[in-house]
Formats: sequence, C-alpha cells, structure tokens
Amino acid sequence: FSVADTVSKADGGTFDGAVTMAGTLGVTGAVTMASNVTMTGTGSFSLPKGTTAQRPGTPVDGMMRQNTTLNEFEVYQNGVWAQTSSSYEIQYLVIAGGGAGGNNHAGGGGAGGYRSSVFGESSGGGAIAEASIKTFPGIAFSVVVGAGGTASGQGTNNNTNGANSSFGTIVSIGGGAGGNRNDSAETSPGQSGGSGGGGGGGSDTYAGNRVLGSGTTGQGFAGGTGINVEGAGGGGAGAVGQSGSGTRVGGTGVSSSINGTATARAGGGGGSDGSASAASGGSGGGGTSGTTAGNSGTAGSTNTGGGGGGGGAGNTVGSNGGSGIVIVRYEGQQRNTGGTITSSSGYTIHTFTSSGTFTA
Repeated sequence: FSVADTVSKADGGTFDGAVTMAGTLGVTGAVTMASNVTMTGTGSFSLPKGTTAQRPGTPVDGMMRQNTTLNEFEVYQNGVWAQTSSSYEIQYLVIAGGGAGGNNHAGGGGAGGYRSSVFGESSGGGAIAEASIKTFPGIAFSVVVGAGGTASGQGTNNNTNGANSSFGTIVSIGGGAGGNRNDSAETSPGQSGGSGGGGGGGSDTYAGNRVLGSGTTGQGFAGGTGINVEGAGGGGAGAVGQSGSGTRVGGTGVSSSINGTATARAGGGGGSDGSASAASGGSGGGGTSGTTAGNSGTAGSTNTGGGGGGGGAGNTVGSNGGSGIVIVRYEGQQRNTGGTITSSSGYTIHTFTSSGTFTA
C-alpha cells in the first residue's frame, strides 16, 4: 500500500507486500517485512542506539545497533557483538615451549611449534605464512605461553615435551622430548611434537629406541635418527635434526622480523655421543648437548621455544627446553592492551613472554 502521510501502530505490524511511504512510519513494537527494503532520497537511516548494558537480551546473528558506550556501530555475528566501523588486521607469531633433551648418550629436544602470519615470512616445517586475523575493537584473545619441557631422571619417558602456546584459536604444539640411551633400563625414543625430538644412541641390541620424533605439519620438522652410541639432534622449525652418524646438530629455527629485528627462534637441541665432543643446538635457541659423564649440556633459550640439549655419558640427565613466546602486531598507533608494547616501522607490537590477554 501507499501512504502519503504518517502511519502509526502501537503493537507492531507485518507487511507482506510493498510499502511506499512519503511521510513517517511510527511503530512502537516490531515490523517484519517479507521482502526487500529499498530506500531512496537524500535523508538518512537511523539505527537503534543504546549502551552496552542495553544490548538485546537474546541477540541473533545479523542484529545491528549503535553502541553509545563504545561510540561504535556493532553487529551481532558468530555469537558475539563486534564493532564494524573500525575493523583491522593483526599479524601473529606463536611459538610453543621446546622439548627437553634425553638422558645419557641422548637425543636433543625438538623445538616448539612455530606458526606465523607475517607476510613474506615463513611458518615452521617449510610452510608459508598463514592468513592474518581480522578483528574489531572490544574483542579479547586469550594468550598462553607454553613452558619448556622438563628433563628429570632416568627411565622411560621421564623427560617431557614442551607445553603448547596459543593466541585465541591459533595453537602451536610443544616440542618433542629427545630419546634416551637405548638399553634395557632406558627405553624412550624421540617424542613427536611441534618439532620432533632426536633419537637416542645405544647398542645394536636395543636399536629400536633410536627412533626419531615427528614434527607437526606447518609447525616444525622431525628429529634425527640415533645411530650406535650417538644421539641425534632435535628437529627445528626450519630444518630436521642431524642424525647420530653426522654432526648431531639440532635443526635450525626460523627468523622473523615481527618485532622490528630479525631474530631466529625455535631451534632444535643438539644430540650427545657421550664423548668430549659437544653438538650445538640449531640457530634459534637450541641447547648444546652434554659431553662426558655428568655434563647435561645447556637448556633451550628462554622465550625462543628452543629444544634442550641431550645429556652426556653415564646416568646424565638432559637439559630443559626453552619456553615459548607470542608476538602480535598491527599497523598504526596503539589501540590494544596486553603484553609488553613497543613500536617499529609503523607497527604497534605486543610481546607476551608469559600468559595473559590481548584486548583489541
């Protein structure tokens, strides 16, 4: 129907056809239109206004309003109210804790899983950078920074993988622990994780324990294979760990400039052959292996996700993995909270060396 003036209805209305208004339609209840709504003219369309506390009690996807508390337009989608007028992209680097090195002629720990969305850089395991996250003011992301794995005691699987790190739904897997020496008392192979732990050394009798740990697709590489008495290097985000017949060096990490400075992270720990010859960890925080009896080598570096070095000869315990890190950045001046905040090359950077919350 066509109306040239004003229509008022106190209890809402349903119009199944077309409505042409030259004046004003005033309704204090609800209006449901079964077809499209077309607006012409040079006027404006006014959205409902209200505070955050006045949001509808049972919202459904597609609702839109002006939030007078935030001074933002917002739409309800995917179960949350999101501000639409100032969406922007954030880039992330999420690295899990590195695995501990094994015990006694042991494999190095694998690096923590490495995931990055920085354009032009790489994720772990040879993958390209992931997609950035689009967000809106008011959205909060939980941040978890995984601890490094712990090296403790002889025996089966006493040494632990690193803990996962996460940024919202982006999860990086902790690095695998290195394998112990292969004899009847110590029977753990390299463990799988973000990057895999290196296989332990040992005699031919217990050769099965030289098995390497696998990496996670898009996060890191496998460890190396232990051979004879030589433990292998743990896998890194950028390369596999070296086998016991080679240099036993941990796999290299991956370099990122997300914080303005090119920095390698997530290197694997070095494997031990129980001699005076230490094997270095991979670039990016991997620990050096132990050498002779009682020499545990060095731990993975803090906040790099580096794997721990494998333990030396005798009943020598390996080294702990390094803790992970979460770094996010966006273009322009600071608009978010959480972590340690810096700026570089037109980006604002939030660095988390421990768990917390990033609020957009």
